[in-house]
Amino acid sequence: MLATSSSSSSSTAISLHPLTNYNASATPSLNPSSLSFSSSYSYLSPLSFRLHSSKTHLRIAPKKGLRVSCSTNEPLKVMISGAPASGKGTQCELIVQKFGLVHISTGDLLRAEVSSGTEIGNKAKEFMNYGRLVPDEIVTAMVTVRLSRQDAKEKGWLLDGYPRSFAQAQSLEELNIRPDIYIVLDVPDEILIDRCVGRRLDPVTGKIYHLTNFPPESEEIKARLITRTDDTEEKVKSRLEIYKQNAAAISSTYSSITNKIDGNRPKEIIFKDIDSLLSQLLKDKTAKSVKPVLQTESRLGQASSNQEKWRGIPTRLNNIPHSREIRNYFYDDVLQATQRAVNDGRTRLKVEINIPELNPEMDVYRIGTLMELVRVIALSFADDGKRVKVCVQGSMGEGALAGMPLQLAGTRKILEFMDWGNYGAMGTFIKIGSIGAKEVYEEDDLFILVAPQNAVGNCIIDDLRAMTDAAGKRPVILINPRLKDLPGSSGIMQTMGRDKRLEYAASFESCYFFRLLYYAGTQYPIMGAIRMTYPYDYELYKRVDEPSGREKYVPLSTFKERPTIDEINDAFLGKPRNKDKKASGIWGFLSGVF
Repeated sequence: MLATSSSSSSSTAISLHPLTNYNASATPSLNPSSLSFSSSYSYLSPLSFRLHSSKTHLRIAPKKGLRVSCSTNEPLKVMISGAPASGKGTQCELIVQKFGLVHISTGDLLRAEVSSGTEIGNKAKEFMNYGRLVPDEIVTAMVTVRLSRQDAKEKGWLLDGYPRSFAQAQSLEELNIRPDIYIVLDVPDEILIDRCVGRRLDPVTGKIYHLTNFPPESEEIKARLITRTDDTEEKVKSRLEIYKQNAAAISSTYSSITNKIDGNRPKEIIFKDIDSLLSQLLKDKTAKSVKPVLQTESRLGQASSNQEKWRGIPTRLNNIPHSREIRNYFYDDVLQATQRAVNDGRTRLKVEINIPELNPEMDVYRIGTLMELVRVIALSFADDGKRVKVCVQGSMGEGALAGMPLQLAGTRKILEFMDWGNYGAMGTFIKIGSIGAKEVYEEDDLFILVAPQNAVGNCIIDDLRAMTDAAGKRPVILINPRLKDLPGSSGIMQTMGRDKRLEYAASFESCYFFRLLYYAGTQYPIMGAIRMTYPYDYELYKRVDEPSGREKYVPLSTFKERPTIDEINDAFLGKPRNKDKKASGIWGFLSGVF
């Protein structure tokens, strides 16, 4: 069936206005375009608020082309999500203890409003009394008001279990409320069910026990324990299904900042991972507040601002040339995945991004887009003080034996003529070289290899292996490699050492993968896409046409490993996944892979 083809503004004002047509004797109704409540937060009356960025900048242009950027430290903004019994509450307590964030739970907010008898609490209570969910408008208004309080702005915040729906997530996006990180506690269903079914409540103290994992301290307490009405296996499974649907719906909104944590471990070990993530994030924020950087503008900052316009995957990807916003989205997406992999100590990496402007097998190939991607990655690592060697393969022989892929002809000259800024990046932090061991110098920190590929009659893999051996533990990043076998000059496949060469080529770990999906034998229309950013799973998306003439990508499924063509087809056809089924080959239909 399928084949594949080759920041928020500094100030936002919001006003929420009175409900209309309210009848206390009937099920409450809402005017979806407006809201007004007198909240328990007395400084807001009527409910209106303004969010401000606390960031201030001082830039000095010292000698040698460096600048100093100073700003007030920004607090952490964290969202955490997890299924029932995933241990989210425990981790929230530990996060608050360590980092001092303001813990914001919609359940706590609702109970506080209802208990205080505020107008917003009374409105919410009426829905609750009818056994109905409190509308998104009420919950979002409540959360937004809480986030605007001074303590949350100064200390940072931990948003617990919210948003729960795509609509809630989009409401926050429209208000320019976005976390630095989205933490997801991942626990197998069978473990979650066991945790819930084994829970017991002490009606006297309100304390929660587990018959196996956390038994009561005495027989007296054990005798009075009761099972909560929502802790039966049937209800737990229902709640899990609802959670999964909600989590899938909002996954695309926060995909670029999502960090999955294995929640099936002792709480101390789980928190150690979370602590490491948040500490590094805080360190990065602090480093950015006062840090000498190259005066050259980092493309990451520009791309991050533009990426706010996209959620999930940009649309109209068959329309070429791509807009600047689409290019920046992919530049930023690739850069963040690459940085995470390098920061985790990965040293042999590959980026495979196959949008029309980066597909060397199509006549629309634009070498400039590839060069821009390379420049973004190189400048970002250079901004962090790393010395980067950008390498393009040269001719691999002489005379009749000379060989160089046509797409790379002139690439080195293009790189040398590109604008790398006027403050010493090129020649100091960034140098241009060729693929091979002789290009590896002691001062080099990281190597970026531009589209290494075999040419007819010649194999780049041997030079590539020699280079990585010389690089040792320093990162080597391949951008769009094509390392499959090609015919030799005599028309015969290169067979000597073939297995060893392909084994070496396959040893590079994917840190980014993006490929559009089409019907077999076509390049239009786009059916969907596959995306993977380190260290997350492969995500399968389906392109959907909307009545307005627009399109969007909706998530279909995730895979731990790169999915096979059968797995992709099954997902598009809605067939249940057979977990015992062996993969029928690693994407043999992809001509652009090894």
